[in-house]
Amino acid sequence: MPVPPAPAASARVYLDHAATTPMVPEAVAAMTRELTRVGNASALHGSGRAARRVIEESRELIAARVGARPAELIFTSGGTESDNLAVKGAYWSRRDADRRRVVVSAIEHHAVLDSASWLAAAEGAELDLIGVDAAGRLDLAAAERLVDERTAVVSVLAGNNEVGTRQPVAAVAALAAAVGAVSHSDAVQAVGHVEVDFAASGLDLMTFTAHKLGGPYGIGALLARRQVALTSVQHGGGQERDVRSGTLDVAAVAAFAAAVEVAVSDLAAEEARLRALRAELVAAVTASVPGTILHGTLEAEASLPGISNFGFADCAADSVLMLLDAAGLDCSAGSACSAGVAQPSHVLTAMGVAEAGARSALRFSLGRSSTRADVHALVAALPDAVQRARAAAAFV
Repeated sequence: MPVPPAPAASARVYLDHAATTPMVPEAVAAMTRELTRVGNASALHGSGRAARRVIEESRELIAARVGARPAELIFTSGGTESDNLAVKGAYWSRRDADRRRVVVSAIEHHAVLDSASWLAAAEGAELDLIGVDAAGRLDLAAAERLVDERTAVVSVLAGNNEVGTRQPVAAVAALAAAVGAVSHSDAVQAVGHVEVDFAASGLDLMTFTAHKLGGPYGIGALLARRQVALTSVQHGGGQERDVRSGTLDVAAVAAFAAAVEVAVSDLAAEEARLRALRAELVAAVTASVPGTILHGTLEAEASLPGISNFGFADCAADSVLMLLDAAGLDCSAGSACSAGVAQPSHVLTAMGVAEAGARSALRFSLGRSSTRADVHALVAALPDAVQRARAAAAFV
């Protein structure tokens, strides 16, 4: 049976880069080149050694661009696996009778939050959540109280995926080091978008992934200091320091490295461009839709450059999203779906937003392909979408 042709490219406006971002041409080229290579990177013959060279050269490039040593970089299938390995692996290695506490922020990605919750339910861990303020900033005083000699691992994300607020991970790392706990940060939304230096951060572990910065799905990394012990979550051939077994995807690793190189090479200029574009988006949205509430902060040192989260009072975010979708615009709701039941965002509720407000939130996230034309298209379609969604809500 012949393979059906790929669908034609649409003229949709893509405003969901925090969910995933388009692959940059350099990553596509690197991946395409390596897809024709034969050889398992763990094999000893010539083809295997050639594949291994691609892996190690990519490891060196990626590590250098994020302030790490090559030996500290463990390739994984993505952010979720890296977070699970970090939180569970560090806890299992560090816990003892007097050290069973896991401390995470209340606004973590579910890959961290659910891993910590599972440890509490299945492994007897004591889970504590660090609160945040109305802008989503970590309560450092609370962190100081919670991170103590009983703490095995503490995890605080570098930048929130829903509202874009950045966190003081270096301060958290210092708190953990003072009491002998392992520190971890989910930097999935930060790497490639703001400057990240693993060595300078003082962290023990850090997560990031390719598809959030112009690379492919299915490949990510966990940075782990060599002196930090990690218990494996999966077992097999002993690849990646005997911590993460599994045959490495040479093509994906090469594309990951190419994407990181592109993202970091012009990071300062691209960050400035996105911050200016986001400021224009925020001003236009709040001016065109009465009653709009911005969640988070626009402060440069306290926010990621491309994420904006808005609450539109008196309507359901899903309704606005679907109306924008019908108009050719892609964005995401500020709520997650659990077992088919829409739930208010745990991030917004932790920030003190009422349930109704949390259910009305939409995220518009910008990336390398975003333009002023995208912002203009959003502002042209959004007021009518919100008005129609509010009219529909009035009849519920």
